[in-house]
Amino acid sequence: MSRRNYATIKAGKILRVDKGKEPSVMNMTERPSGVFPAVCPLDCPDTCGLLLHKENGKIVKVTGNPDHPETKGAICNKVRNMAERVNHPQRLLYPLRRSGPKGSGEFVRISWPEAIAEIADRLKRLSEEHGSESILPYSFYGNMGVLNAEGMDRRFFGRLGASKLDYTICNSAGNAGWKYTMGFGGGSSPRDTLNAKLFIVWGGNIVSTSMHQAVLMEQARKNGATVVVIDVHKNLTGRRADWFIPLYPGTDTALALGLMHVLFERGMTDEAFLREHTLGHEELREHVQAYTPERVSRITGVPAEDIVRLALMYGETSPSHIHIGNGLQHHDNGGMAVRTVSCLPALTGQWKRGGGAFKSNGAYASLNDGALQRPELRPNPGVRTINMNKLADALLTLQPKVHGLFVFGSNPAVVAPESERVREGLEREDLFTVVHELFLTDTAKYADIVLPATSSFENTDLYTSYWHHYVQLQQPVIEPAGESKSNFELFKLLAQAMGFEEEAFQESEETVIAAALDNPDNPYLNGVTLARLKEERFVELDLAPKADYLNRLATPSGKIELYSRQLEALGLPPLPTYLPLEEGFDGENRAERQGRYPLMFISPPNHNFLNSTFANVGKHQSMEKEPLLQIHPLDAESRGLEDGHFVEAYNDRGSYRLKASVTDLMLPGTVVSQGLWWSGGSEDGPRASKRLANALTSSRIADLGGGATFFSTTVEIRPADPDSADSAS
Repeated sequence: MSRRNYATIKAGKILRVDKGKEPSVMNMTERPSGVFPAVCPLDCPDTCGLLLHKENGKIVKVTGNPDHPETKGAICNKVRNMAERVNHPQRLLYPLRRSGPKGSGEFVRISWPEAIAEIADRLKRLSEEHGSESILPYSFYGNMGVLNAEGMDRRFFGRLGASKLDYTICNSAGNAGWKYTMGFGGGSSPRDTLNAKLFIVWGGNIVSTSMHQAVLMEQARKNGATVVVIDVHKNLTGRRADWFIPLYPGTDTALALGLMHVLFERGMTDEAFLREHTLGHEELREHVQAYTPERVSRITGVPAEDIVRLALMYGETSPSHIHIGNGLQHHDNGGMAVRTVSCLPALTGQWKRGGGAFKSNGAYASLNDGALQRPELRPNPGVRTINMNKLADALLTLQPKVHGLFVFGSNPAVVAPESERVREGLEREDLFTVVHELFLTDTAKYADIVLPATSSFENTDLYTSYWHHYVQLQQPVIEPAGESKSNFELFKLLAQAMGFEEEAFQESEETVIAAALDNPDNPYLNGVTLARLKEERFVELDLAPKADYLNRLATPSGKIELYSRQLEALGLPPLPTYLPLEEGFDGENRAERQGRYPLMFISPPNHNFLNSTFANVGKHQSMEKEPLLQIHPLDAESRGLEDGHFVEAYNDRGSYRLKASVTDLMLPGTVVSQGLWWSGGSEDGPRASKRLANALTSSRIADLGGGATFFSTTVEIRPADPDSADSAS
């Protein structure tokens, strides 16, 4: 890391600290003013380096750290306005106990000793009366720091013997699809993509969700690359493309197979690469003969001539890079979609031509999970595992019943599918619920006990990236707000109250970080130590083993598996195969499958929130304005809907009320609403859901990895009363 002069701000003037030195990591919270290094904690591939500008103990501005080798001082508006979230007047500052009906948001203040004693007592009683598996932790990556997202909490709930949570709501289907093809959970490095002459973004809005990769994409274009975006919606990334290709939701597999058909038919495959580095290329060659451009066009809505054109472009251009986004995996067939697209670089030998593909690079920085999570503490390793997408079923129908729910780092009343049923479960009077949060979220309003959580800038934590190759250390920059505590500290306190005496609950943050970094099974971590992180802030992985990438694949054959015997053993297609959606339709079967709900509903991220994070912050709300339902002019006309008028999207699971935006940014038959908005105030009622996109989505499980099927949703649209009390404005 280069040494920059960090500034101390005093009385409105900028004074320099010792030249060439950063502020001491030990006294950042003690120094009331200055500019201090930090890490972005959001669930985003970029994991940016930040600078926090502090005056009188308060963060007043957040900027990018220009010394960070990958993010280079550029940050998104979400993080640029993070100070408003950290300093928000509605931050939770002390523990609360429910005093009114569940969902009403009525609480009274209690002390931390009271809260810890009550939680420990209830957890003990639930374990005695119903068994420890009646308790379910529910969390995700509201904070990507490994200590607070998957450290002391895993130890605590493991030792307690609680049910396990399957963390599947985001990328598990796509990661599984990639794994069955490539084995190793890493692909092209960011800097590799600068050399691309063809840059394909498939199912991802990287302008909003991975801005630094978007910057590299633009640099590649300046170097002569053509940018192609394939998506169901012409989002901000699609609008920047040289060529945008719209398709029907859930038909990505068919399009990829159509490209393969042309590549094999035109003799554009790298036969030497296929023989040396793949398994099943002859079977695949035969298999894709059925996916002619004409048939694939009928399925996807992409003209046959465009399918041929894209295949020829891909076959003739090297290096070619495919950025596989999160969008295409959130379907019934999402795992197979990612698996199929990830086969394409092998057909043209791109892995040896400087190209390739990216889905996630998290495996390069794989930590010692055993040392971090300590699974040996669990007395019942065979305990049940509950898929987090099935929270509604877990709370309403699962047997034995869930009697205790502990939520942190997530807002399931907004983000989980079938949100009306989730809220019905959260209303259960016999369900003891604890929520550890920064705000009184939709979920927290249903809690029996609410605990105030620190922001990431008030914690010590370790950050890896699932895009770039740097590990980063965050140490506290500001004092905890009010009486807030980190997840790490909270679960140590609860362990003590429960009488857990194991040394695992006595360890410090630094001890756990050092142990997590000590992973002999991961050569990329060579040389990454706590001592270096404390000195340098961000440390690059040892990328020397990447030169041997194709020989490090963790598939059973050690090759890129175009034919997967693992999938065959599971009763699934061993070759990439297009399977229509369980709920939904493609261009080929649309007439016979539309039924009562003839529109496909897609709810991708918006530009200014990250899932439900920031949805309660005024600055971000003003930038995003209001929830909108984008509907094609043909679909709007046939229903008598007008731009700017209120509409209601509905199906058997629920309804979503918002304004219509009539646009042709997607194919007819598809409607799009970006972003997850909180449902509103307690005056809307305990199960208010008219602003909840996930009132419409199913908790069905995807084909691979237990993944979510958010985008395999069908709806109908009708006009809504603009004067309704449930107004989304």
